[in-house]
Parts: sequence; C-alpha cells; structure tokens
Amino acid sequence: MSPIPRRSLFKAAAVAGAAAQFSWALGTQNASAAPRAEAADADPVTLDWLEDGGLGAAPGSTVGVPWPKGAHQEDQTFALTDADGKSVPVQSWPLAYWPDGSLKWTAHAVSSGSGKLTLTTGAPAAPEKKVTVDKRGGTIDVSTGVITARIGKSGSTIVRSVRRGSTEIARDGRLVVLRQPEYEDGDQTTVRTERFDGAISDVTVEQEGPVRAVVRVDGKHRKGHRDLLPFSIRLYFYAGADSFRMVHTITYDGQQEPGKASGDFIRGLGVRFTVPMRDESYDRHIRLGGEGTGLLREAVKGITGLRRDPGAAVQAAQFAGEKLPDPATWDQRVTTRLQYIPEWGDYTLSQLSADGFTLRKRTKKGHGWIGAGGGRRASGFGYVGGVTGGLSFGLRDFWEKHPAQLDIRDAQTDEAEVTLWLWSPEAQPMDLRFYHDGMGQDTFPEQLEGLNITYEDYEPGFGTPYGIARTSELLFWANESTPSAEKLAEQVEAVRVLPQLAAPPRQLIAAGVFGKGLFAEPDRSTPAKAKIEDHLDFLFTYYKDQVEQRRWYGFWDYGDIMHTYDTVRHQWRYDVGGYAWDNSELSPDLWLWYAYLRSGRADIFRFAEAMTRHTGEVDVYHIGKWAGLGTRHGVQHFADSAKQQRIANTTYRRYYYFLTADERVGDLMHANVDSDETFLALDPLRKIRTEPYTPDRNALSVGFGTDWSGLVSAWLTEWERKGPKWEKAKARVLSTMETIAAQPNGFVQGSGLYDLDTGEFAVADTPKVEVSHLSAVFGLNELCAELIDLVDMPKFNEAYYDYCRYFNASKTEQAARYGSHFGSLILFQGHSRLDAYAAVRTGDRKLADRAWQKFYNSDGYKESAPWKTEKVGGPTALVAGSEATWVSTNDTALYGLAAIELLSLLGDRMP
Repeated sequence: MSPIPRRSLFKAAAVAGAAAQFSWALGTQNASAAPRAEAADADPVTLDWLEDGGLGAAPGSTVGVPWPKGAHQEDQTFALTDADGKSVPVQSWPLAYWPDGSLKWTAHAVSSGSGKLTLTTGAPAAPEKKVTVDKRGGTIDVSTGVITARIGKSGSTIVRSVRRGSTEIARDGRLVVLRQPEYEDGDQTTVRTERFDGAISDVTVEQEGPVRAVVRVDGKHRKGHRDLLPFSIRLYFYAGADSFRMVHTITYDGQQEPGKASGDFIRGLGVRFTVPMRDESYDRHIRLGGEGTGLLREAVKGITGLRRDPGAAVQAAQFAGEKLPDPATWDQRVTTRLQYIPEWGDYTLSQLSADGFTLRKRTKKGHGWIGAGGGRRASGFGYVGGVTGGLSFGLRDFWEKHPAQLDIRDAQTDEAEVTLWLWSPEAQPMDLRFYHDGMGQDTFPEQLEGLNITYEDYEPGFGTPYGIARTSELLFWANESTPSAEKLAEQVEAVRVLPQLAAPPRQLIAAGVFGKGLFAEPDRSTPAKAKIEDHLDFLFTYYKDQVEQRRWYGFWDYGDIMHTYDTVRHQWRYDVGGYAWDNSELSPDLWLWYAYLRSGRADIFRFAEAMTRHTGEVDVYHIGKWAGLGTRHGVQHFADSAKQQRIANTTYRRYYYFLTADERVGDLMHANVDSDETFLALDPLRKIRTEPYTPDRNALSVGFGTDWSGLVSAWLTEWERKGPKWEKAKARVLSTMETIAAQPNGFVQGSGLYDLDTGEFAVADTPKVEVSHLSAVFGLNELCAELIDLVDMPKFNEAYYDYCRYFNASKTEQAARYGSHFGSLILFQGHSRLDAYAAVRTGDRKLADRAWQKFYNSDGYKESAPWKTEKVGGPTALVAGSEATWVSTNDTALYGLAAIELLSLLGDRMP
C-alpha cells in the first residue's frame, strides 16, 4: 500500500513537543522527560507473555506493537531475539499508519519462544520449517513443515484432510447445525430436528507465511434449498507447528416470533472431524479434559482392572498411551480372551452450566450409556487416536460459554468422529424469543411511560436477535502418537488460556497512541495517588468476582456485566428492563482497556478480551436493516428498541485489534465504515422528536456526541489501517470535523443535518444549545484526543476545548458564553476528564483545579464511599458471596476513566 499523502492539515508537532508545551503551560509535568519519547523511537522493545510459560503447546501468537510518529517507515523490517540473543523467526506487517505515512502499529507473529523477546529493526530470521500455501487445484494446501491441511474451495468440507508426514490424522472437517423447528414448553412428545451442513461460498488466503498463514472460509449452513446461520471461519497456521487454530463466527438469521412455538430454534452448533483409526483397539486412546489439567485417560479396549492381569508393564504402557507389547508376551489368560473385553467407542462430555459437567460412555450406538465421572468445570479438551497418530482438540471458554459438549463416536471402528459442540444438543434449544408480550405498549407515548417505570425502551418488532453474531475459538493438534501426560497438559493449558505476547505499557505510552497523555503507568508515590489506585483495583476486582458469583456466563452472555444493583433483593437487576445487561453503556469496555494499557495486567486483559468479543458480536447487528447499529442495555442483549451507533462504536474494538491483530475484530470495524447509512433506516430520536422530520439522504439528523463518535471511530480506524475504503473514510473524518467546528456553537450545537453524499454537516444559520450528559461518555473525549493529535485543525480543537470548558461550568458561565445554560446535567465526575484534557491542552490552571474538584466533590463515587464489600449469603441471597450496594456500572466506568486520565494528565496537581 502506498503511504498516505501529506496535507497541510496534518500536524508536524511531535510527541515531545506537545508534552513540553503541556509542561510549560501548567508547570506540573516533567519537561526533561518529554524528549525521551523521541529518543525511544529506535530503542528495542521488550515483549513478554501475558501469563507465565511462553507459547507452550499453542501453534503461535501474534502481537501488535505501536510506534511514535515518524519512527519507522512502511518498508521497515523487524527482527526478534530471545533472552540469550538467539534469533527468533518473526513475520511482521503494518497494522496502522500515522498521517505522515510512518508506521503507527505493526503486527508480529511468532511460532516459537518463551520468556522475554526483544524486537528491533533488522532482517527477520527465517523459520527452519516455513509455512507454505499452495492455491493450485481444487483445494488450498497449507503446510507448517510438520502438518499439511487441505482446505476445500467449495462443497461442505472445510478441511478435507490433515496429514502429518504420510499419515492422515483427520479428515472431513465440517460444520453442523441442528435446527429444531418447534419449541416444546410442556411435556415433550416428539422432538424433531434437521441437520444443516456448512456450505462454502468463498475462500480467501489472507496471509501466506513464512511464519503465519491465514485462510478465511465464508458460507452458510444448508439443508436442501434452505440456508441458515451464515458463518465466517479463519484457520491459522504457524511455522513448525503440529497444530492449527480456528476462529469460528456465526450470525443468527433465523426467525423466532414471540409467543409462537415454531421457528428456527438451534438445537446444536458444532465443528466435526473424522479421525482414521489404524491401531488395535487396545492401542487406541481416549483423553477428555476435566478440571484444571485433569484428564480421563482410557483405551477403547481397556486391559487394566481385569480379573486376569496381563502384566504390570503392559498396563502401565496402556495408561501412558504407549504401544503395547505383542499380546503373545502377555499372560495368556488375558490374550486368549481379548475378544470378550468390551470396546468403548462412544464418549460424551457435556457442560450444560457453569457449575457442572458430566461424562459418559457406551460401547456403540443402540446400547446403554455408562456414567464415567463428572465435575464442575471442564477444560474443553479432548483426544482420540492411537499409537500411530491422533487428533487433539479443544474449545476455548468451554464452561464460560455453556452449554458446550465434546463427542467422540465410533472409536472402535476404522473411523472415529469428533464433534466440538459450541451449543450442546443436550441443552434446551437456543430460545431467542423476546421475553414479554409488549404489555400494551403500542404507541410512542405508552412506550415512554414504560421507559419511566422499567427503564426499557420497548417497541414492537425491535427485540429481535436477527443479525447478532458470536465468535468461538478452537484448537486442533495432529499428533504423531498419543501424547504423553505432560504434553497433554500443555495442550489443555493452551485451550484454557491461549498464550498472548504483549508489548509493555512503556511502549504503549511512549508511542502516543489512543489519546496521547490520557494514561500513564500506575503511580503510588503519594497517599492521594495510592488511594485512587486502590479504588481502581477494588472496582476491577469487584466486577471480576461478581462475574463468578452471579454466574454471568453462557454462550450469548459471557463477556458482559450488569448495569444496576437492586439493593432490596441483594441482586443485580437482571430482570428489570434497561437495568440488566450493560451492553457497553457509558463505556466499561473503554475503562477496562485503559486499565490494561497502563498496567499490562493479564487478568484485566482477559476480562476486556471477553467483553470485546461479546459486545462487538452479540450487542450489534451484522446483517439486516440495522446492520451497523447496536442495542441499548436490557434484559436481553437485543431486546431494547434503541438501536444506535453508541453501542456499535468501533472505539471499543480498536484496542483488542491493535494489541493482537485479530482479523475478526478487524472485520467488525471495517463493517462500520458505511454505518452512516443506518440513519436512513432508523431515526434514533423518533420517540422524542417534536419537530417534523423525515430521514433524507442529504439531510440526516446526526448528533455530534454519541452518533458522531461512533461514526468517526470507524472512519478513523479505516483510514489509519488503510482499509479498502480508507480514502473515503479519511474524507469523512476531515469533512465532519470541519463542519462541526463551523457550527455557530460547535459541539454545543448538539446535532446537524448530515449529507451522505458529501460527508458534511450543513452549517446551521442560527446557534442553539443542545447538550446531553451522554454526548461525551461513549468515547468522545478519547477520540477527540486522538483526532486533535492527528489533524491540524485549530477551529475543531477550539470547538472541542469549549465543550470541555463549559460542560462542568456553572449555569451562569454557560449562559454568558452561549446565551443560555445547558439545563440540568449529570455525570460531572465522568466529565472531569474533559476538564483535565482541556486544562492541559490550553494551559488553564483554573480548569485543572476544577477537574479535581469535580472528580472528588460532584456526583459519582466519593472518597466517603465504603470502598469495600459486605458478605451476603443464605437465606438473603441465592449463593454466598459479597455485595457493594453503592456500586453501579455507570459510575464505575466513568470513575475508572476519570481517575486514569486525571492521574496521567494532572497527577502532579492533585489537591
């Protein structure tokens, strides 16, 4: 890709210059430290693993690394070394660019390594065994140097075969959906199901090595002429690996009508492989993961525990998964009776809740099941094969995203079948019907009355799951023999916690990405700072514990948190309208990612990762008339009728994408580039608008707060990624910035008429004051901080600084500036970060003081809050645990962001 051409709008100021300006203006920052950012441009970057242990049994890892503007050009190459100075093969590519064309983010893929790795400029080392891709013929053949996978270009078989050398380990990798056309609410009679198989429509090779190759497969599940659940699969291969990773996404396009028992109820959703079985049945092994690294370790034909003993060495070899000696050498009382020992060919491990799994087996179809154990939380790992090779497989977040299941079938025959069920067919079918009948809310006035009691914005036909999506991650190993217990434990760990290489907070801060100066490493150098750091730690730990205590798990739910607590019931308001699932309300995603960026903590990363996977998929529509819009908080993630940009906001996805180079999240961000078109389909203010308004392509009512921040985040990301529509996106960024700045009252104007064809807002003839407490709490401050650093547009800067100056100002000050005050506002603590940002950018000492005053002494959390939990248990609560009745997610997100940004911007001006 060619560099972005320079324009006069782009700033020439460097990170150090801006930092020095802030220091001079406020006299609080350490000016002598500012040039260090430029000096660090060419310094090596130390990468480390989020969790201890390195890559382990995982096929590979990819990390995103940011760079200060101007540090490296597009053709820069990078090298990697380990702690001993030994070269580590690495594959690098650009993720994003600064406006001057220099590299902003780069991605680096490794297929080996443990401990810290050092990234420098230089020629990358080539892997001893390279990934190669052959696109000729009817398949795409990918070789890691150890295994070769043949990927279908058409038909229903995604992975036609996986070979290790000349041995075929698995074949016929395919997708399966079980549809139940009717939902039985009472005593069930006959449950009828239909099987849909994945049908390929398109295959794309996205990367071809030498360290990493990525193949994308798109299609729909099909039965006859009926299609259901579009899918997008990515297969990841790394050099020298005996394994590969699958990222599996489905989009729900079924029909389920409230109150009706017929529809598209998904009974099972899975990935299936056939595994050739070549060995004698006593040399065929089954492994299924239990709790931790626990394993069920059995043979298809067991020779332990018999009435006659074949010999201790023989029994030990079978338990270890090793080839048994010739039966002629065994105790012949066993050898002559082998035909009477049952062969156990079928195994099922089902995890129907977060609190329990069961394991059972049978000899073959048509015969009874035998209980084989159980426990609380299975790892989602399994193996089937023999001493001449076998397939290990795993489903990440197995119990967290219940109901899940692992099946092994026909292991006693020449072909075993493995199915990883992302939705277990033993669970109740996927019931996505809206949860109530509307209760007579047929008109807008009635719906607003409902909003005033349950906080749910109901509207008939809007509580639909049509278009929501879910992504799952799977791992597969092609083993040359049954792995040892130690190797199996490594594979289990890779499934449970996929190893992730990470850049340190120092590099993230020095590069000036994600709003320069908005976050800094934790600082406990004074009692006041330490107290805020303690509060931040408390809030994260509380939500982490609440996920476990309240069981915020499940296929569609995992990754989200609740909105508001019911102090009377000692329960979150999971069943009360808009107080239930949070759906990114007031940016908890942003709080978590900023908390990670400054700390590098693995537990925060994993929490934020799960939230990003959830909120980007489940809370947003990906197909249909509302594609590109998200759903406001509610009892079901799709229930509320407020479908808006603020929830689909690309801002919440950018962090995970740039830190990991995850292609699926990249898809989500690119899909939002044209989401301004959704304002033709749906007016977000339709229920409260008083003036006549009909959506018009050349005059769409778009707010400068939650609407524009959602749009511009997608445009900015497409521009800096140089995506397929980056030139259009860049033009949209610049034109909307210019025309917001040109409004009589800038951001305080509130909204404007947007032209889809020109990408501009019409400049109003008369000023108005239209300010909402929500405008800046969905990432606007963080986005504007980035835009102001990227684009030299003084009028825009001043328009935004004015918004920052006056939101928390007195009504008298507001009226003096704009002719009228802003009305009754809330969320002043959250807006203290706007005070802090504008104070630093303008050198306004009074604004800096006000930032801390509003942080400590307005609404939100106060120092006088308990900052502790209380124990709760039976008979008061369902399960024993803790509660903090004074905590709400709105306040948590805003306090977290305000605390992080004020500590960074004004940490030396604390009262």
